[in-house]
This record gives sequence, C-alpha cells and structure tokens, in this order.
Amino acid sequence: MLNKEIIEIVNNFKKTGWMPEPEAKRLFAMAGLDIPGFAWAHTPEKAFRFADQTGFPLVAKVVSPRIIHKSDVGGVITGIDSKDKLEMAYHAFSKLDGFDGMLVEETVTGQELIVGAKIDYQFGPVILLGIGGTGVEIYQDVTMRMTPIDKGDVISMIDSLKGGKILRGFRGGEPVNLDALTLLLSGFSSLVTDLEEHIQSIDLNPVMCSGKRCVIADARIILNGTNLA
Repeated sequence: MLNKEIIEIVNNFKKTGWMPEPEAKRLFAMAGLDIPGFAWAHTPEKAFRFADQTGFPLVAKVVSPRIIHKSDVGGVITGIDSKDKLEMAYHAFSKLDGFDGMLVEETVTGQELIVGAKIDYQFGPVILLGIGGTGVEIYQDVTMRMTPIDKGDVISMIDSLKGGKILRGFRGGEPVNLDALTLLLSGFSSLVTDLEEHIQSIDLNPVMCSGKRCVIADARIILNGTNLA
C-alpha cells in the first residue's frame, strides 16, 4: 500500500519526469527496502557532519534535475577517505549544470546485481534480476518475471542466471544473503505493482548483496505524467 508520503514524493516530480536519487532512496526506505545511510548535503558542512556520524570511506554523487546519468559528467566519486576530498567533490559538483546539492552516503560492498522494473504494454509490471559488474553488457545475464513475485519466484530467478552459482557461493566464495535478496525483490515487486499506473521504469543498478545485506546502491525512477490521487 502506498502511504501519503510516497504519494507526495511521486507527485512532486511528475513534471520533471524522473526522481532525484535522494528522493528515490527515501521512497524505497519508506517501502521497507534496504538503502545506504545517506545525506543530501547543500553545504560542505552538512557533508562533514554526515562523515562524522558514519565514517569513511564515503561515496559522493551530484544531485541535479538536469543530470540523469551522473557518471557521464563525472558526477560520481567513490572511495572518499577525508574531509578534504569530500569538500573537493562538493566544489567540483557545484560547477555542474543545475547543481542542487550532493548526495553523500556510506560505502556498501558485495556482489553487484542489477534489479529493474518496466511496465510492459501487454503484460503489465515486469521485474528484472541480473548479475551486475563490469561484464553486465557483455554477458547480459538477466532474467525476468511478471509481478507479483514470491520467494519461490526469487529462487527460480536466481537459478535461471548463468551467474546464479556466484550468488550461492561458487568455489568457496561468500554466498549472498538469500533471505535479504528475497525481501528486497518481493518488496520491490509490491511497490512496482502499486505504482504501475505512475511509472515507466525503475533501475536499481547496482544492488550490492553480501552475506549480510542487499542494499540499493544506486536508483533511477522514470515517471509518467499522471498524478496519484
């Protein structure tokens, strides 16, 4: 079920057609999905306060209504290990088009996965799961299911992937937390079903899965133009 705050977030960005990452992650948190600790900093000092609370290393990303593909413009910096580097990131981002602050968040590690959703004109909401990382475009190791999905569907999706053995701990590697992955995918499926009439697509790339957590490290929500009631 969509609560009042989720409806308000979605409606606030219908005119721009997509949602900035800090608001997308706030929406996912409201839906019970795991996200990194983060702050939307409009001054370097706010970023410093977050660093004091969280510790280093941190990730910084530009926030701008005019920049949807942040990496293409140098709008993502990882491995930030000092306040000096954090301030340098802020000032570099401030020169980018439409700058509206900086997302600063904890660093999460694990196996990179891609999770997504689109609204198919024939089948309705469809969920995608795939192995992420540097080889994603080469191997295109993905599987899809119609929503809603349950634990059995998640296991079936994992087993459909060529890289599914990696998630289960191939050759002594750490297996991902399948319960956490199931919770994330089933919760994401429910959210997408509820938002069916109001989104075009959602990309979670990457989702970082370890033996403890499955965390949405990056998110993009593309909206249609109809307001939620």
